[in-house]
Amino acid sequence: MGLASPCDSASKCSIDGSLLLIVDIQQQLGNAMPSKVLNRVISNSVLLAHAAGLLEVPVLRTEQYPKGLGPTVPEILAAIPDSSQSFEKTSFSCVGADGFTAALERSGRRQVVIVGMEAHVCVLQSALDLLANDIDVYVVEDAICSRRLENYQNALDRMRQSRVQVISAESVIFEWLVDSRHEQFKAIQAMLR
Repeated sequence: MGLASPCDSASKCSIDGSLLLIVDIQQQLGNAMPSKVLNRVISNSVLLAHAAGLLEVPVLRTEQYPKGLGPTVPEILAAIPDSSQSFEKTSFSCVGADGFTAALERSGRRQVVIVGMEAHVCVLQSALDLLANDIDVYVVEDAICSRRLENYQNALDRMRQSRVQVISAESVIFEWLVDSRHEQFKAIQAMLR
């Protein structure tokens, strides 16, 4: 019995199996976050959005009641590929947004990498609902936030207990790349400096 190839691990993100889900990184919601934390979330989400574009990983984006919470922050909008899809919602879970489940099914992807806010509300509920639909969920802990640290920590605890993979932004990128010989490695490596 030989070892599985590095691409065969069920617990790693696969470039061909995953999509990036950007949950509610909106202007008014961001104003309620600690600024240092918000900057980290935006920076790591932009990094993942750029990498997804280079690697042709699909991107879905949601906005929670944009009339009240404003649009997605400009840095995110500038980073996402033109092929990304956007969904307005009032449900806290992305699964409740009109058209979201159909778009996910059309993508054929069974892994969802989640960034966004708030960790203990929309990110958590989306992660749990996706798990309930047999999707492998990877929540990027350095690209999610809540207004209060204890809510962020509680959300991570609940997600870990529920079999959500908690991962870092750089881990996602290197799992997508698999090997330093990947044709986009140098371009992505430059973004990490």
